[in-house]
Amino acid sequence: MTVSPPAPSSVPERPRVFNGSTTHGPRGIRPLRHPAEIPLLWVSTAVTATGILAGLALAVWLITVPDSTGLAGNVRNYLVSTGTTKNLLAIPLLPLSVWILRAFLYARQRARSVQMSPTQFPEGYRMVVEAAARFGMRRVPDAYVVLGNGVVNAFAAGHGFRRFVVVQSDLFEIGGSARDPEALRFVISHEVGHLAAGHVSYWRTLILQVVEFVPLLGRALSRAQEYTADNHGYDIAPAGVPGVMGLLGAGKYLGAQVNLHALADRAVYEHGVWVHLVQWVATHPILTWRAYALRDRRSPGRLMARPKAAWYPPVSPVGRASSASWPSPAQVLSVLRSTRVRVPGAEEQFGRYPGVTYAVGPNALRLADPVPVPLDSSDRGGAAG
Repeated sequence: MTVSPPAPSSVPERPRVFNGSTTHGPRGIRPLRHPAEIPLLWVSTAVTATGILAGLALAVWLITVPDSTGLAGNVRNYLVSTGTTKNLLAIPLLPLSVWILRAFLYARQRARSVQMSPTQFPEGYRMVVEAAARFGMRRVPDAYVVLGNGVVNAFAAGHGFRRFVVVQSDLFEIGGSARDPEALRFVISHEVGHLAAGHVSYWRTLILQVVEFVPLLGRALSRAQEYTADNHGYDIAPAGVPGVMGLLGAGKYLGAQVNLHALADRAVYEHGVWVHLVQWVATHPILTWRAYALRDRRSPGRLMARPKAAWYPPVSPVGRASSASWPSPAQVLSVLRSTRVRVPGAEEQFGRYPGVTYAVGPNALRLADPVPVPLDSSDRGGAAG
């Protein structure tokens, strides 16, 4: 089938260096942008420019001042002894290295992946095109499916002015045989959101390569970008949130058993220095905080501070509590015998598999009140019998 190009009058201006990937301009859709992202980007830009200029100046100085004594000699000896000479001298070459790596990544998808199209995975491709239209992208990005081998992941990237998204097969299956198309729509919209927000531009990629080595700063910018992409995903597929959070926490089959409220409320109950440290050094928001941010839309995501208001009480021990307060096995078994889950039959389902019909829909499990209820007399009699 041949797809005719649109009439010239309907084609928006092509992407250029300063006009951004979308018709909304370089800043994208501002309500969907995490408020901390642009300030972090400006700081990261200043750090990157300083680092590249300093590396270039150092390289020129060491080359033009061959004196092996004095200050130049001491600096040269220190760099050689610590093994950092090659890394510092490579900083001026970083812009070229980033360009080459982006070209190779794009070529690898073109050579080794299955490309989505109107005749190849058209359902997923339509999700890509609809997200691109929703976010005002100037051109439809390429979309590829790659062999996952058990890994559940997706990413967005680009080369030059070309943009593309890649979905690994194990994740892509959630919109097919596992049948949670809204979860897949959220994932695809999240990745197209990265493109629309300018996260994969050459300059943004270069900046992230440098500030990755700056404690806290690079990871904070990366997390802010993920929150922004989540806001794009939610804008198109809010119904996909429970499925995606379950998918990221328990995989494509067991993910249907994950209760969104129980997961999100742990962002409130599980806190302390060590939990925050895990968040601060992560490139993506930790799962509990991310689930809470997607559930509570009064705030466009969290970055450094955990949420404070829980929707439901904890139903299991909290890690920050003293071990003296943790129940014994006998106590927990007593609770299990005297209570039941709120969705009958949920405890008998061990994941969702293709070709199997389940009496309880996944959303009944994902969005139920996570607090168990006491058994009534008839339940007790049945259990005893």
